[in-house]
Amino acid sequence: MKNSLFKKIGLAAAICLVATTAHAHFQLNAPASWIEEDDRGDPQKLAPCGGTLADGGTRTGAVTEVRGGDMLRLAIEETIYHPGHYRVALVRNMNSLPADAEPLNMVETPRGLGSGRFPIEANPEAPVLLDGLWENSERRTGPLETEIRIPNIDCENCVLQIVQFMSEHPGHREGGYTYHHCSMLDITANPSMAADEGW
Repeated sequence: MKNSLFKKIGLAAAICLVATTAHAHFQLNAPASWIEEDDRGDPQKLAPCGGTLADGGTRTGAVTEVRGGDMLRLAIEETIYHPGHYRVALVRNMNSLPADAEPLNMVETPRGLGSGRFPIEANPEAPVLLDGLWENSERRTGPLETEIRIPNIDCENCVLQIVQFMSEHPGHREGGYTYHHCSMLDITANPSMAADEGW
């Protein structure tokens, strides 16, 4: 009886430990990710497009074809929750992706000093398509989806980047307060529409 009680207490303590040390993660469900992801979305720590120092990720070879000016479905699932928001950017090559924003302030968290809020561009300009996406401060379940307008350009192997900015997070050595996923897009301009500039 006593051993059973100790086991239950130990299990409860282990669950609490996992809950307090877990970091946020997300899976990119659409468009297709450029690297293979596990059930938590890993590897995703390194900027600009995921991977870790130990695992750069295995390329999927996936390329999504889309017409310029069309709407593209973006779908993710948060596999481990953390407050914050997402940013979406589009560039012609990975080296042109914008740097991760730094937190505007630091706050006390159960795990020590952590990130506060991050800047959000209310009217983003190229290469950022969306900022402040899915901003939240409460746990949620289920997939998150939206549609984003793709610029009317011709671009082979364009890089679509989705970055998660995490508030109340102590940071990690491979990516600060952010996680990253990317997709490769082949964009064909719509000749009946004006071309978009800035990309």
